[in-house]
Amino acid sequence: MLSAFTNCFKIPELRARILFTMGLIFVCRLVANVPIPGVDAVALQAMVAEAQKSSGGGMLGLLDMFSGGALSQCAVGALGIMPYISASIILQLLTAVIPTLGRLAREGDTGRQKITQYSRILTVILCVIQGWFLAVTLENPGSILGGGDARLVLHPGIGFKLMTIISVTAGSVFIMWLGEQITQRGIGNGISLIITEGIVSRLPSAVAQSIAMFTAVEGGRQFNPVFSVVLVLMLLGVVAGTILLTQGQRKIPVQYAKRVVGRKVYGGQSTYMPLRVNYSGVMPIIFAQSILMFPAIILNRFPESWTWAHTLANQLGPDALLHMVFYGLMILFFSYFWVATQFNPVQIADDLKKYGGYVPGTRPGRPTAEYLDSTMTKITLAGALFLTIIAVIPSVLNRQFGVPYLVASFFGGTSLLITVGVMLDTMRQVESHLLMRHYDGFLRRGKLRGRVSG
Repeated sequence: MLSAFTNCFKIPELRARILFTMGLIFVCRLVANVPIPGVDAVALQAMVAEAQKSSGGGMLGLLDMFSGGALSQCAVGALGIMPYISASIILQLLTAVIPTLGRLAREGDTGRQKITQYSRILTVILCVIQGWFLAVTLENPGSILGGGDARLVLHPGIGFKLMTIISVTAGSVFIMWLGEQITQRGIGNGISLIITEGIVSRLPSAVAQSIAMFTAVEGGRQFNPVFSVVLVLMLLGVVAGTILLTQGQRKIPVQYAKRVVGRKVYGGQSTYMPLRVNYSGVMPIIFAQSILMFPAIILNRFPESWTWAHTLANQLGPDALLHMVFYGLMILFFSYFWVATQFNPVQIADDLKKYGGYVPGTRPGRPTAEYLDSTMTKITLAGALFLTIIAVIPSVLNRQFGVPYLVASFFGGTSLLITVGVMLDTMRQVESHLLMRHYDGFLRRGKLRGRVSG
């Protein structure tokens, strides 16, 4: 594997792409550290750190993670790439509901370019809306962050709101443009790499907290050394399980009938259709975290005399058992919801029939669609259960064993799923560049096996 990394810099084009990507990621880190004028950054960081002590602070912790810590520093990149991701998800869901968008998605490059343009416009709209709410929250931090009477904004008013909206909108659009440039001229998916960069940027702090966990303080330690071995073994096991979940797929055999067109014979070959075990990716976790944040906030708004509302709000808090139960159930639900909206077995069966393909042992048309739907339902259940287990591991470590959430977040959940998925995708792209130029890739065994068979 070390030789593969060395070979990456022997190819001029690949070397240029890697250096270009690294340069733009460095620019993203700069955007995440340029503060918005008029905000007490020190008081804000202390408030966000206090909110994140309990299971990452809910949606606040998720947004801060995606922005690479820019939200806690109130930087111009405070919204990060999240508005663009939200806009892309909204349009992706609408393509399954609105026939016009569905036809655009099937028109090839022209249709995809129009949908991308719609995503950019929707991103700006979301940035303006989220920027307004960010400004209002900074002026009244106690309403959401639990900051009491703390004052974060030096000169509140309409001027501060407009300045905040313009700053964070420009920052998010600039980050979106950087992501698109990485995708076109760099290596890997730019948007995904920017998210991963934000997650990995918290790693030094997590390592420092991990060392502090096992450092003797006043004659005692918070955790004994045996627990560190258990954590390392657990981390290796969770990473291996996450890779299996990300790469796992069910291969459906497909046979194409022979067709004679003029003097040429088409078809007759056998192939397979890969159905991913984790078809929905990390979307169910994001949806579940986003929705579960609001009930507790709304219930805490009720008068103090309504004790049942505040009791229920505490039960739905990030540290409560009821919250974890609903969290797991919603991940299961959204796993099936995403598959139901994005996986169309009827269209796949029609396309197979159109091109002379069929699944051996199953009649073309409706029986094939029913077979694909039944198979996808079964493997989605296995993937959703495994996804739920990975998602709740950080909360369990934080709640039951007292592991700091920043450390626990690297043992599962959104952070690990995104990081593993993006790293695997980037390594595949680098591997393709190496193999095209007759270099050994990261998986030399597969390369050598291919040479022998050839």
